[in-house]
Amino acid sequence: MRARPVFTWATSWLGRTAARLGLLVMLAAVALASPGVLAQQVQQAKSLTAAQPIQTKARNAILMEAATGAVLLAHQADDLIPPASMSKLMTLAVLFDALKQGQVKLEDTFAVSEHAWRTGGGPSGTSAMLVPLNSRERVDQLLQGVIVQSGNDAAIIIAEGLAGSEADFAARMTEHARKIGLKRSTFRNATGLPHPDQLMTAREIGQLARHLITAHADFYPYFGQKEFNYRNHKFVNRNRLLFLPGGVDGLKTGATKEAGYGLVASAMQDERRLIVVVSGLASDKERTDEATRLLDWGFKSFGAFKLFDADEVVGKARVYGGTSFYVPLVGSGEVNVLLPRYVSSQKLSAQIIYQGPLRPPIKKGAPVATLRVTAAGGASNEAQLYAAEDIEAGGFARRGLDSLLHLAFRWIKL
Repeated sequence: MRARPVFTWATSWLGRTAARLGLLVMLAAVALASPGVLAQQVQQAKSLTAAQPIQTKARNAILMEAATGAVLLAHQADDLIPPASMSKLMTLAVLFDALKQGQVKLEDTFAVSEHAWRTGGGPSGTSAMLVPLNSRERVDQLLQGVIVQSGNDAAIIIAEGLAGSEADFAARMTEHARKIGLKRSTFRNATGLPHPDQLMTAREIGQLARHLITAHADFYPYFGQKEFNYRNHKFVNRNRLLFLPGGVDGLKTGATKEAGYGLVASAMQDERRLIVVVSGLASDKERTDEATRLLDWGFKSFGAFKLFDADEVVGKARVYGGTSFYVPLVGSGEVNVLLPRYVSSQKLSAQIIYQGPLRPPIKKGAPVATLRVTAAGGASNEAQLYAAEDIEAGGFARRGLDSLLHLAFRWIKL
């Protein structure tokens, strides 16, 4: 399906500042109102069908597409909440990174300390893999114990094995969160057991799941494991969606009195993968039902739409001191976004976002901006934009003119 663009240039502020700038207004008229943002409106094609909005029982929730990060639904998704055992995804992310870097191997063994045994093992009364005190266990076994049984002892053993102490490992978790783009999550343990500073948002839990799916695809099949036999124990995965139709093949549950029942799950249907996060629900059944309902709605109510053809100019970004005032922007091939199947009157807002002012030289094909498309219901999608041509440094006169314009913009904002 095709949604044709209609561009609107935001330059109305020029008239309001004419008295102040005098002749400088004539020069400033060639520049964008906001150097980093181009306001646009994109109208949907008339062939779209209606999609019904949806409400959720979850205290916090988000539904996103794995491939693009498109947000289909967000409900209090940026509140900091106790993630319970869903924070074990970060424990695993750090472990997967260590495995990828060759710092540890799956066949390596870690020792079981008294802290791990008392805090997360049998004596703790919490979810445990029941690894014996003073024994050693293989990393691949501990990995399955964390994913299938949500074993707190297994998580602590991994933490101590990699960092020497759980506290040091928790600091490493927070550091790794920043490295992969999670700006607000903080960790104080490897388990998700209650701590006032063990906090994440539903959005960042979803982003973490997306990171695991894309950056650690070779380890992702572990999340679909339904059972795990360890010594005399048979553990069954607490993610009930793995046993239901719908294409769910991961990731992790979580539940504490403070957090309520939560779940982050991912499902694949018709070559499209969605990720859902729900938190603050009243029971295991309710989180399973709610996650199922949101995933089903997402697969049925959204479709991929082409906004621009390959090599079609989407917009342009301001360049300072170059041979041209602007650089045209294109996508990498067709620009497709996942959008709700609303009626034809549905309008979408869009922005081209970049860090400005851009400075030459700019090479053709360099990633310089992001196209963000937002629907009236809050669903949003982004696509990377690239320079469509080379822009070299301009001469002395061009650089002087751009310097004058730059000073004018800064004066306007004062």
